Amino acid sequence: MKKELRKRLLKRRSALDTTRLGAAAARHLAGFLRERGAREVLLYLPFRGELSPLELLELYPEAQYHLPRTAPDGLTVHPFASPRERHPYGFEQPTANAPRTDPRRLDAVVVPGLAFDRAGYRLGYGGGYYDRFLPTLPETTLRIGLAPAALVLEHLPRDPWDAQVDWLATEEGLLHATAPDN
Repeated sequence: MKKELRKRLLKRRSALDTTRLGAAAARHLAGFLRERGAREVLLYLPFRGELSPLELLELYPEAQYHLPRTAPDGLTVHPFASPRERHPYGFEQPTANAPRTDPRRLDAVVVPGLAFDRAGYRLGYGGGYYDRFLPTLPETTLRIGLAPAALVLEHLPRDPWDAQVDWLATEEGLLHATAPDN
């Protein structure tokens, strides 16, 4: 079910102006992070049409930014300026020997996703890295999904191990995720 849904949503996303939508979402997100005093923020490098959070570097320069690295044992966190390499799937990530950041220091995590639902569940690409990573963070860490409003759905199929985000950032603003509707 998720595989077929992924195909349909990838097609829907390909018809969107993700550059424009990402810039608008980043403006909203910068204000949100500033209001909450988030100083240590995990971003991601956009891939395959994902909305880019990278405008935050200019819009909210007071923060320290970090990037994730995917490895067989999970997701690790590294300073944004770390040396990078290309992952076998084609996206860039910090190298294996890049300095690490303790994830407990993070005030906010900006989570990529193909789509999210209003309860904060995401549809990613099937690796489960964020589903394993998000529950390890302190409760005070802001978990923010970044996606076009057209890809925020009422409900997505979910598995018991799927992790939620607390907020959804779109070009229309920030939306607080609602309680699960199981």
